[in-house]
Amino acid sequence: MMSDEEKLGTANCCLDQKTFNLCCQCILRHSSVLGDGWSWVDVKDVEEGYMKKTVLIPRRPCAALSQHAKHKPEEEVDIVTEEDQVDDVDGGAYAVCENRAVIHYEYHVLYSCSYQAPVLYFRASSLDGRPLSLGEVWNNVHPNYRQRLLQGPWDTLTQQEHPLLGQPFFMLHPCRTEEFIRPILQMAHSEKRRVNYVLAWLSMVGPVVGLDVPLSYSTEVTAPD
Repeated sequence: MMSDEEKLGTANCCLDQKTFNLCCQCILRHSSVLGDGWSWVDVKDVEEGYMKKTVLIPRRPCAALSQHAKHKPEEEVDIVTEEDQVDDVDGGAYAVCENRAVIHYEYHVLYSCSYQAPVLYFRASSLDGRPLSLGEVWNNVHPNYRQRLLQGPWDTLTQQEHPLLGQPFFMLHPCRTEEFIRPILQMAHSEKRRVNYVLAWLSMVGPVVGLDVPLSYSTEVTAPD
Protein backbone atom coordinates (compact mmCIF):
# COMPACT_ATOMS: atom_id res chain seq x y z
CA MET A 1 0.00 0.00 0.00
CA MET A 2 1.39 3.40 -1.03
CA SER A 3 1.95 6.14 1.52
CA ASP A 4 0.36 9.56 1.09
CA GLU A 5 3.65 10.97 -0.17
CA GLU A 6 3.99 8.20 -2.77
CA LYS A 7 0.45 8.81 -3.96
CA LEU A 8 1.34 12.45 -4.48
CA GLY A 9 4.03 11.38 -6.92
CA THR A 10 1.59 9.54 -9.16
CA ALA A 11 -1.56 11.61 -8.66
CA ASN A 12 -2.04 15.38 -8.74
CA CYS A 13 0.59 16.41 -6.19
CA CYS A 14 -1.97 18.08 -3.95
CA LEU A 15 -1.21 18.52 -0.26
CA ASP A 16 -3.79 18.39 2.54
CA GLN A 17 -3.72 20.52 5.67
CA LYS A 18 -2.91 17.61 7.99
CA THR A 19 0.10 16.48 5.95
CA PHE A 20 1.28 20.09 5.69
CA ASN A 21 1.25 20.41 9.49
CA LEU A 22 3.08 17.09 9.95
CA CYS A 23 5.73 18.07 7.39
CA CYS A 24 6.25 21.37 9.22
CA GLN A 25 6.66 19.57 12.54
CA CYS A 26 9.48 17.46 11.05
CA ILE A 27 11.20 20.62 9.81
CA LEU A 28 10.77 22.36 13.16
CA ARG A 29 12.31 19.44 15.03
CA HIS A 30 15.48 19.66 12.96
CA SER A 31 15.47 23.45 13.22
CA SER A 32 15.52 23.17 17.01
CA VAL A 33 18.65 21.00 16.70
CA LEU A 34 20.36 23.50 14.39
CA GLY A 35 19.04 26.55 16.22
CA ASP A 36 18.42 28.31 12.91
CA GLY A 37 15.27 30.13 13.95
CA TRP A 38 12.22 28.39 12.51
CA SER A 39 9.17 28.49 14.78
CA TRP A 40 5.46 27.72 14.62
CA VAL A 41 2.93 30.51 15.13
CA ASP A 42 -0.67 29.83 16.12
CA VAL A 43 -3.17 32.50 15.12
CA LYS A 44 -5.78 33.49 17.72
CA ASP A 45 -9.37 32.46 16.89
CA VAL A 46 -8.12 30.51 13.84
CA GLU A 47 -7.33 26.81 13.71
CA GLU A 48 -4.53 27.38 11.20
CA GLY A 49 -0.96 28.46 11.87
CA TYR A 50 2.28 28.98 9.99
CA MET A 51 6.04 28.48 10.15
CA LYS A 52 8.07 31.65 10.66
CA LYS A 53 11.72 32.66 10.35
CA THR A 54 13.51 36.02 10.35
CA VAL A 55 16.95 36.65 8.85
CA LEU A 56 19.27 39.54 7.96
CA ILE A 57 20.54 39.52 4.37
CA PRO A 58 23.02 41.94 2.75
CA ARG A 59 21.44 44.14 0.12
CA ARG A 60 22.74 43.48 -3.39
CA PRO A 61 25.36 46.05 -4.44
CA CYS A 62 24.33 48.74 -6.87
CA ALA A 63 25.51 47.79 -10.35
CA ALA A 64 26.65 51.35 -10.95
CA LEU A 65 29.35 50.91 -8.31
CA SER A 66 30.81 47.69 -9.68
CA GLN A 67 33.66 49.45 -11.44
CA HIS A 68 34.34 51.60 -8.37
CA ALA A 69 34.50 48.47 -6.20
CA LYS A 70 36.96 46.72 -8.50
CA HIS A 71 39.62 49.30 -7.68
CA LYS A 72 39.29 48.93 -3.90
CA PRO A 73 40.85 46.20 -1.74
CA GLU A 74 38.32 43.43 -1.06
CA GLU A 75 38.07 44.20 2.65
CA GLU A 76 37.23 47.84 1.87
CA VAL A 77 34.37 47.24 -0.56
CA ASP A 78 31.09 48.62 0.78
CA ILE A 79 27.57 47.46 -0.01
CA VAL A 80 25.82 50.51 -1.47
CA THR A 81 22.45 51.12 -3.08
CA GLU A 82 21.37 54.03 -5.23
CA GLU A 83 19.22 55.59 -2.54
CA ASP A 84 22.04 55.34 -0.02
CA GLN A 85 24.53 57.26 -2.12
CA VAL A 86 25.53 60.79 -1.15
CA ASP A 87 28.30 62.77 -2.83
CA ASP A 88 31.35 63.52 -0.76
CA VAL A 89 32.37 66.90 -2.14
CA ASP A 90 35.85 66.61 -0.63
CA GLY A 91 36.87 63.16 -1.82
CA GLY A 92 34.28 62.40 -4.51
CA ALA A 93 33.49 59.07 -2.80
CA TYR A 94 30.23 57.66 -1.51
CA ALA A 95 29.10 57.57 2.09
CA VAL A 96 26.96 54.60 3.12
CA CYS A 97 24.02 54.47 5.46
CA GLU A 98 24.78 51.25 7.29
CA ASN A 99 21.26 50.48 8.41
CA ARG A 100 20.20 50.22 4.76
CA ALA A 101 23.06 47.95 3.71
CA VAL A 102 21.24 45.00 5.33
CA ILE A 103 17.65 43.86 4.79
CA HIS A 104 15.50 42.30 7.50
CA TYR A 105 13.40 39.48 6.02
CA GLU A 106 10.50 37.79 7.79
CA TYR A 107 9.36 34.57 6.11
CA HIS A 108 6.04 32.79 6.67
CA VAL A 109 5.17 29.35 5.28
CA LEU A 110 1.40 28.90 5.07
CA TYR A 111 -0.98 26.31 3.70
CA SER A 112 -3.27 27.34 0.85
CA CYS A 113 -6.60 25.53 0.77
CA SER A 114 -7.32 26.96 -2.68
CA TYR A 115 -4.17 25.54 -4.26
CA GLN A 116 -3.70 22.63 -1.83
CA ALA A 117 -0.05 23.60 -1.59
CA PRO A 118 2.33 25.51 0.70
CA VAL A 119 2.85 29.22 0.03
CA LEU A 120 5.79 31.44 0.94
CA TYR A 121 4.85 34.90 2.23
CA PHE A 122 7.49 37.37 3.37
CA ARG A 123 8.09 41.01 4.17
CA ALA A 124 11.30 42.98 4.02
CA SER A 125 12.55 46.18 5.60
CA SER A 126 15.75 48.09 6.23
CA LEU A 127 17.12 48.04 9.77
CA ASP A 128 15.55 51.43 10.50
CA GLY A 129 12.14 49.81 9.93
CA ARG A 130 11.38 51.24 6.50
CA PRO A 131 9.44 48.65 4.42
CA LEU A 132 10.93 47.82 1.03
CA SER A 133 8.91 48.44 -2.10
CA LEU A 134 8.16 45.66 -4.58
CA GLY A 135 10.78 47.16 -6.89
CA GLU A 136 13.42 47.03 -4.16
CA VAL A 137 12.57 43.41 -3.39
CA TRP A 138 12.90 42.55 -7.08
CA ASN A 139 16.27 44.36 -7.04
CA ASN A 140 17.55 42.09 -4.29
CA VAL A 141 16.60 38.87 -6.11
CA HIS A 142 19.64 37.31 -7.76
CA PRO A 143 19.53 37.94 -11.54
CA ASN A 144 19.44 34.19 -12.30
CA TYR A 145 16.38 33.68 -10.11
CA ARG A 146 14.82 36.88 -11.45
CA GLN A 147 14.77 35.30 -14.92
CA ARG A 148 13.11 32.19 -13.51
CA LEU A 149 10.42 34.29 -11.88
CA LEU A 150 9.70 36.03 -15.15
CA GLN A 151 9.97 33.05 -17.49
CA GLY A 152 9.88 29.80 -15.52
CA PRO A 153 7.36 27.87 -13.44
CA TRP A 154 7.76 30.27 -10.48
CA ASP A 155 5.29 32.53 -12.35
CA THR A 156 5.38 35.73 -10.28
CA LEU A 157 6.49 37.65 -7.23
CA THR A 158 3.72 39.92 -6.03
CA GLN A 159 2.28 41.72 -3.01
CA GLN A 160 -0.91 40.54 -1.34
CA GLU A 161 -2.68 40.59 2.00
CA HIS A 162 -1.51 37.92 4.43
CA PRO A 163 -4.52 35.55 4.70
CA LEU A 164 -4.13 35.05 8.46
CA LEU A 165 -2.80 38.44 9.58
CA GLY A 166 -4.55 40.78 7.16
CA GLN A 167 -1.31 42.72 6.57
CA PRO A 168 0.49 43.43 3.28
CA PHE A 169 3.13 40.80 2.47
CA PHE A 170 5.08 39.76 -0.59
CA MET A 171 4.48 36.26 -1.88
CA LEU A 172 5.58 33.75 -4.47
CA HIS A 173 2.34 32.78 -6.16
CA PRO A 174 1.61 29.02 -5.84
CA CYS A 175 -0.39 28.56 -9.04
CA ARG A 176 2.37 26.52 -10.71
CA THR A 177 3.78 24.72 -7.69
CA GLU A 178 2.65 21.37 -9.06
CA GLU A 179 4.66 21.95 -12.23
CA PHE A 180 8.02 21.86 -10.47
CA ILE A 181 7.17 19.66 -7.45
CA ARG A 182 5.74 16.76 -9.51
CA PRO A 183 9.11 15.59 -10.96
CA ILE A 184 10.64 15.57 -7.46
CA LEU A 185 7.84 13.41 -6.07
CA GLN A 186 7.81 11.11 -9.09
CA MET A 187 11.56 10.52 -8.85
CA ALA A 188 11.27 9.78 -5.14
CA HIS A 189 8.46 7.34 -5.88
CA SER A 190 10.53 5.53 -8.54
CA GLU A 191 13.42 5.27 -6.06
CA LYS A 192 11.06 4.17 -3.29
CA ARG A 193 12.03 7.16 -1.15
CA ARG A 194 9.64 9.12 1.03
CA VAL A 195 9.67 12.88 0.61
CA ASN A 196 8.79 15.69 2.97
CA TYR A 197 6.66 17.73 0.56
CA VAL A 198 7.08 21.05 2.38
CA LEU A 199 10.85 20.65 2.67
CA ALA A 200 11.24 19.71 -1.01
CA TRP A 201 9.14 22.72 -2.02
CA LEU A 202 10.93 25.11 0.38
CA SER A 203 14.35 24.00 -0.87
CA MET A 204 13.24 25.05 -4.36
CA VAL A 205 11.46 28.36 -3.71
CA GLY A 206 13.31 29.68 -0.63
CA PRO A 207 16.63 30.58 -2.30
CA VAL A 208 14.74 32.62 -4.91
CA VAL A 209 14.02 35.25 -2.24
CA GLY A 210 17.11 34.80 -0.09
CA LEU A 211 15.92 31.97 2.15
CA ASP A 212 18.53 29.23 2.06
CA VAL A 213 17.83 25.72 3.40
CA PRO A 214 20.90 23.97 4.90
CA LEU A 215 21.85 20.65 3.30
CA SER A 216 21.35 18.80 6.58
CA TYR A 217 17.58 19.25 6.20
CA SER A 218 17.69 17.08 3.10
CA THR A 219 19.68 14.36 4.85
CA GLU A 220 18.07 14.46 8.30
CA VAL A 221 14.42 15.48 7.81
CA THR A 222 12.06 12.72 6.72
CA ALA A 223 8.47 12.64 5.60
CA PRO A 224 5.83 12.36 8.34
CA ASP A 225 4.56 8.90 9.24
